[in-house]
Amino acid sequence: MIFDTCMTSIYNKALNRTTSINRLVGKIKGKYEGPTIVFFAGIHGNETAGVFALQEALKSISPEHVHGTIYGISGNLEALALNQRYIDDDLNRVWFKENLKAQEKKTLLNNEEHEQMELFKILNEILQNNSPSYYFIDLHTTSSRTLPFITINDALINRKFSSFFPVPIVLGIEEYLDGPLLSYINQLGYVSLGFESGQHDEPAAISNAVAFIFLSLVFANLLGQKDMPNFKEYYTQLKMAAENTKDVYEVTYLFRVKDNISFKMEPNFKSFQNVNNGQLLAISDNKKIVSRYNAKIFMPLYQEKGKEGFFIIKRINPFFLKLSEVLRRIKIDNLLTIFPGISWKNKNMGVLQVNLKVAKYMVKPIFHLLGYRNKQVDGTHVHLFNRERTSKKAMYKNLFNQST
Repeated sequence: MIFDTCMTSIYNKALNRTTSINRLVGKIKGKYEGPTIVFFAGIHGNETAGVFALQEALKSISPEHVHGTIYGISGNLEALALNQRYIDDDLNRVWFKENLKAQEKKTLLNNEEHEQMELFKILNEILQNNSPSYYFIDLHTTSSRTLPFITINDALINRKFSSFFPVPIVLGIEEYLDGPLLSYINQLGYVSLGFESGQHDEPAAISNAVAFIFLSLVFANLLGQKDMPNFKEYYTQLKMAAENTKDVYEVTYLFRVKDNISFKMEPNFKSFQNVNNGQLLAISDNKKIVSRYNAKIFMPLYQEKGKEGFFIIKRINPFFLKLSEVLRRIKIDNLLTIFPGISWKNKNMGVLQVNLKVAKYMVKPIFHLLGYRNKQVDGTHVHLFNRERTSKKAMYKNLFNQST
């Protein structure tokens, strides 16, 4: 079995406890047929809370009540053992098809390439040997203080599943990050979301992740509420930790940390904190970095490794969320190609190509409404990617019959 790896010892500061894990944190094959849910934890090696949360949650679940199959998968084992984000490359920034093809031909892999290939094989085996519908959840923590929150690629199936949880949702991050694991899975058409449970070494980061795991199992129909007497307590816990916030936000700006350039956030910022235009946020390369927005700061960087200094997010008016849903359902984006310089690169995969001479005139909010957020630039064109056309909507039709 590809799950058979050496045991790795990892330490969690909040619990002051060490545990031993291998690639498979746990697997529960339910008594009844049903969906498949996969939890990843420790994709970043300094984020151990998710691994401990998975251990705690899975050991308390009886297969007698489960409809489907539950997997708990640990991510970067070598980095987890060292309690550092990564060793050679960020394992959550390398998920490109061309990377995977290139690694198949290599005889010598660096640490993250080795970890990625193992996870890739596991992902394929799960998809081949289990039943739909499939749900993929990546458990993370942040270096700053934060409310618990969900991040998603902007697809309607992700929005719908995320809407069941009593925490804020941040969408559109795929426009600013290259190569996350969940973006790779989402382009295969499956529901995939990230849950950030708190600051790395806070006890609440573990308890919030445990609550989220159990709520996920109910909302994905692997467990019934009647089989989980603590359902309301878990829901209330996350609702209170999120300060009764269920708003949806989108990323509007990312300050990227350049290689070999110093970066230091100003102290005591936390995610979802309001910032004002002109406010000092960080010092980079001995220069003051000030906010250009009246908005909210998101995931400010307070650790040594990481390329994302901070994000800026803004709340999305619910009217525009509903409008975008309607426009996507009727595939209004078919009309985009009547405009000069815009054509289909791959219509079935939802890939538009826009001539670079035209791209500078694009009205970004319109493309966002229609689900085009991620982009790549070649010599002459911008390629825009839409997750809606690859989403396996029929697999999740029951989701849209559930109330939030």
